[in-house]
Amino acid sequence: MAAARWLLLATMALAFAGPAAAQTNAAPGEPLLLTLRGDETPETVRKLVDALSAGGRRVEVRIGGVPADSPAPAAAPASPAGKAATVPKPPPAPSAVETADTQAEALVDYFVSGLDYGRAAIPSVRFLPDDWLRSWSLNQNASPTTRLFASLALALGIALLFRFATVRWFAARMRPRAEYFTARLIASGFGLLQDLLTIALGLVVARLAGSYWLPSDDLAAHALHGITNGTAVGATYVATGRFLLAPGQPGRRLMPLPRAERHFRLLCTYAVLVPVFIVAALLAHRVSGGPEPVAGLVTLSGFVLAAYKIWWFVDARYDLTALVLSGSAEPGPGRRFLAQAMPWIYVAIAVVLWMVGRAAAMMPNGGRWSEAAELTQIIVVLAPILSVGVNSLLTCRQARRAAIARPTPLAQALGHAVRAAAGGVMWAGGFYLVARIWAGLLFGMSSGQFGQISRQIASIAVLAFAGWVVMVFLRGFFDAYAPRPRSTGPVDEDVMPEDNIPSRLATVMPVLRGVVLTAVIGLTILVLLSRLGVDIGPLLAGFGILGLAISFGSQALVRDIVSGFFFMLEDAFRVGEYVDTGRLKGTVEKISLRSMQLRHQSGQIHTVPFGQVQSLTNASRDWATVKFNVRLDHSADIEKARKTIKKVGLALLEDPEFGPHFIAQLKMQGVADITDAAIVIRLKFTSKPTQASMLQREALKRVYRGLIEAEVPFASTAVTVREGGGKGAAGAAAITAVAPPSPLAPAAE
Repeated sequence: MAAARWLLLATMALAFAGPAAAQTNAAPGEPLLLTLRGDETPETVRKLVDALSAGGRRVEVRIGGVPADSPAPAAAPASPAGKAATVPKPPPAPSAVETADTQAEALVDYFVSGLDYGRAAIPSVRFLPDDWLRSWSLNQNASPTTRLFASLALALGIALLFRFATVRWFAARMRPRAEYFTARLIASGFGLLQDLLTIALGLVVARLAGSYWLPSDDLAAHALHGITNGTAVGATYVATGRFLLAPGQPGRRLMPLPRAERHFRLLCTYAVLVPVFIVAALLAHRVSGGPEPVAGLVTLSGFVLAAYKIWWFVDARYDLTALVLSGSAEPGPGRRFLAQAMPWIYVAIAVVLWMVGRAAAMMPNGGRWSEAAELTQIIVVLAPILSVGVNSLLTCRQARRAAIARPTPLAQALGHAVRAAAGGVMWAGGFYLVARIWAGLLFGMSSGQFGQISRQIASIAVLAFAGWVVMVFLRGFFDAYAPRPRSTGPVDEDVMPEDNIPSRLATVMPVLRGVVLTAVIGLTILVLLSRLGVDIGPLLAGFGILGLAISFGSQALVRDIVSGFFFMLEDAFRVGEYVDTGRLKGTVEKISLRSMQLRHQSGQIHTVPFGQVQSLTNASRDWATVKFNVRLDHSADIEKARKTIKKVGLALLEDPEFGPHFIAQLKMQGVADITDAAIVIRLKFTSKPTQASMLQREALKRVYRGLIEAEVPFASTAVTVREGGGKGAAGAAAITAVAPPSPLAPAAE
């Protein structure tokens, strides 16, 4: 289905989303280092210092690596009793971060430090329950527990009531009206609309109830907000899974993923884990007396989610492979390689993003790295989804138009080009956004520098993209004119052959296809090399010398190509026609620039270079006249035989199966010969050349039956022996009995 191509990464989009990890940018007790370029405004510096010192940490400000005169101190909060001795102190940030030769080495050092810090902070998670109880006791709202659960129950009840009240209205519209993709998309869209309205209504009711019953800005109000937001996120995951996989409703399933029911259950499990970790991380950050418990909780949740995603991708590797391959009836090597590599690409992305999250915990600007990782997750998933989604919609639209009226080859080629261009734009936009996000972090590029480089790269990318779209258009155009492949199995002579000899243009198209596509690829490569600053003059001169050397050294090849060009120019044969080259004969199956392939009646394939064909006889053009003989007895009424044969010819013309293939009806030409044993009459008819043999067999069968019914005797096979003069025995013994020829034997040429 076309839907298989647009939904390849949709489920994985949900799997990539993870909890918003609270980042700790330095070890406790260590000052936070804020390095400035020196051109920031005072307001910007003040906001940065306030944000970094909010957790009670000291902030050290440096300009270009030199400490400023006025660092921003902040008093460290007192740790709860008993924690100072048990909370492990993480190792300081490695000095290699400041002296690393490359950014990659610095990232590795940050990752190792963040991993060590997170692992050392895991034991401090056990203090979170006490911190929660202590903070919960400080709530300003009356009866916070009761009001919290009442708000959640009210929101859930109203959401379920809305769903129950609208179930019949939506159910009537969630049944696809047809089998094509757009109908299923509309039906699934109504289901998604119902789910999103239910989620939105529950979220609004929870917020209103919270503002009324929990007016004070305390932990209970924040807990309500966190739980409702987390529940909405998880419910959105489930709604998206229902939209794509349609569990229990395969008739409107947009994503024909093998084992769709199993993957939906895995998605629901993930939809439960993500809100739990999100709410736990946010509330832990609010109630914890220090960064260690939050860091430990984030480390645990991040590891669990990453391990779950990796296991999911490995478990779905065969399903993803089958899904990618289903996008093409005849997948090429590139698609097969992508199908095999796709699960492991997702595994690699999950691992890399988890490593970035760990490294960001120790970076001075870790928040930017975390935001970049989250945006990359979204872009990596949305780009292929949008690309293949647009492609599927355009494919469905063109299929519906083709069902009404057969499109012209030009319309088919334009459809292929438009789909390729639309999908390519989505991919290009995704690559641009990812490059824009990471260029500043990895290479320190400013917006102006990135804009200048991106314009240079864009000029090359546009040329390559245009060449690719032209290639897609030409391939679609040539394929639309190419003759349909014929059966290569044994031919059944009793089955009427198809009379669908392709046109002259369709015969020449496969040859032109290779020449034109090769020329377009060559020109595109030369233009790209020129844009990259490569001098293509020597390349053109070298290709010219190489072509001249080939023309002199391979004279047979040149003769074959030139001879084939003139054969096709003169329209001497087409694919599907039966030809005789003098030494070999058969049906033309394939034509290349140098040779043609002939399929003999016995099944052999003959490859004949054009240069070796001195003359060619085409037996499949326009019409064919078939002549054959019938042997009658000397006593037969010739006029009755003529009338009978004429009736048979008229009956064949009126037959709906055989009549359309006759050009001139079957008739008797007259007496061709008179022998001692028979009168030989000759019959003939004219028909389409591809049907002559079949029509001759049918004509012989009907003529034989008609003459028998008309009592017109065929030549006898009996031998008469007459006895006389006492020599009867000797004469009889001297007779050699020779079987006479069949009365239906064909005429001798």
